[in-house]
Amino acid sequence: MALKFKNLGPRTQVALCQLPLALIVIVIAVMTPFAWPSLVGSPLYLAGIAIHVILFLACFLTPWERLRRSAYLVIPILDLLAIGILRNGAAPLLSGLAILVIFPVIWLAASGMLIRTSLVLSALGPLLIMLPSLAGRFPNLTAADITSLILFPLMMLAVAFAIRFASVNMRVQQRQLQAMGEELRELLAASRERERLLTTILDATDVGIVAVDSNGDQLLANNMMRRLQQIATPADGAANEDQHLVFAHDKVTPLPPDKRPIRRAIEGESFADYLVWIGEGPQQRAVSTAARPLMDDGGRLTGAVVVFSDVTGLVEAIAANEELVSNVSHEFRSPLNSILGNIDLVLEDSEGLSDLAVQRLEVVQRNSERLLALVADLTLEASSALKVHPKRTDISGLVETSIGSAQAQAERSAVALVAHVPSPLWAYADPLRIGQALDNLVSNAIKYSPDGGTVTISAAGTETWVKLVVQDTGMGMAPEDAAKVFRRFFRAESARNAAIPGAGLGLSITKTILERHGGAIACASDLGGGSTFTMTLPVESGGRV
Repeated sequence: MALKFKNLGPRTQVALCQLPLALIVIVIAVMTPFAWPSLVGSPLYLAGIAIHVILFLACFLTPWERLRRSAYLVIPILDLLAIGILRNGAAPLLSGLAILVIFPVIWLAASGMLIRTSLVLSALGPLLIMLPSLAGRFPNLTAADITSLILFPLMMLAVAFAIRFASVNMRVQQRQLQAMGEELRELLAASRERERLLTTILDATDVGIVAVDSNGDQLLANNMMRRLQQIATPADGAANEDQHLVFAHDKVTPLPPDKRPIRRAIEGESFADYLVWIGEGPQQRAVSTAARPLMDDGGRLTGAVVVFSDVTGLVEAIAANEELVSNVSHEFRSPLNSILGNIDLVLEDSEGLSDLAVQRLEVVQRNSERLLALVADLTLEASSALKVHPKRTDISGLVETSIGSAQAQAERSAVALVAHVPSPLWAYADPLRIGQALDNLVSNAIKYSPDGGTVTISAAGTETWVKLVVQDTGMGMAPEDAAKVFRRFFRAESARNAAIPGAGLGLSITKTILERHGGAIACASDLGGGSTFTMTLPVESGGRV
């Protein structure tokens, strides 16, 4: 309201301030011939009414916009004079007209200008208005006359003070509101700037991001998300998310509505790496999705953010890799089976062979079997389907077999093999898989000790677990490489510098074998100080360490 008033012109503002008093005076003037006909002949009374009319017209006719801002205060000051003439011209019939001074008093006090003058006039004006009628009765003044002479000006002064304080308080609040408004405008500008920045960042990413409310209605989506939605939209242009072309892993089975990423997200689920296929035909894409719910301060679900990552190239590469591994493994398996078959035939008819030759053939047979198992593991590792069949197994027997198989390699490398394993030492393990894991560790320990040294195999156990340790005194590796050594195809820098052959797959398979048993494997190493690998296995079925 105050803002609308300020938007009016100066003449209209002054006229509106004068209007209440002018209306009351006009009403009194109209009623005079009927209610107080004797006042029609009072020159002072008629002059008072005329002055009020002239002042009201002056509000419109005076060019206030050309004058100083405080110039319009002449109107309420002249109002005091007009009220005094009107009141004294109507006395004693309408002596109560003095109360009209409330209007100029309020106007002067609310203006905020000429403060001292306004306060003085607020008390002096009513006093001067009251004096003429009381002077006519002097010296026969009553206590009521004196009281009204003092009390009425004081009341107007109190009103002026109250209006002044209220006006000051209102101005302070207006300044505060203006400051708050300015702050809100700055916050709004900053918010819009952040929104533009966020939109730019989201559109620059190569993943689709969508924010939805608790009903699944879209709140925000970047360009990548809109492209994916376009691919998922059927030919008939159905906009409902439940009708979009979203399929399971086989690329053809439509996902039911409750299994679709956005529906799962608005149900409050958090998930990651949820693979779906969207679209059909040449445009069909593999998408890995992840979602996080949005909660308000009270913990209520208000929506969710869902991320769609196009992993078509990765999925196709993995499929091609699995196909390659499968084909290569098949090509390896045939000659290995032929080798094993012929060795079996030779060993069945080994009467003409020396004991040493038979022993060597058995080593070839055993390692060929393990190579065949490794080929199978390569296939299983590629398909994440490596299986173990644990049972109660004597670990000391596996250590003895592993040392026998590695003896020739150790002799060629001038490496001493030492075992400190109690017998029997029972664990719940698959003997073939743990033998394979132990062979990997022992073979690596020898291979990475090119200048000779000692490989020590030790073991200890409690009622719940067995620890099997393979320690070497070889070249070792940096601690940061030791932390990565179980990754597929990872090779330490020291091994690459020494040109030691290897695919970086053995330790990854070993770790998988231990994890399938519910066990674990750890590596500790220092560059030039050898390496220590510790395998931990449960003693009983169902145990985890």
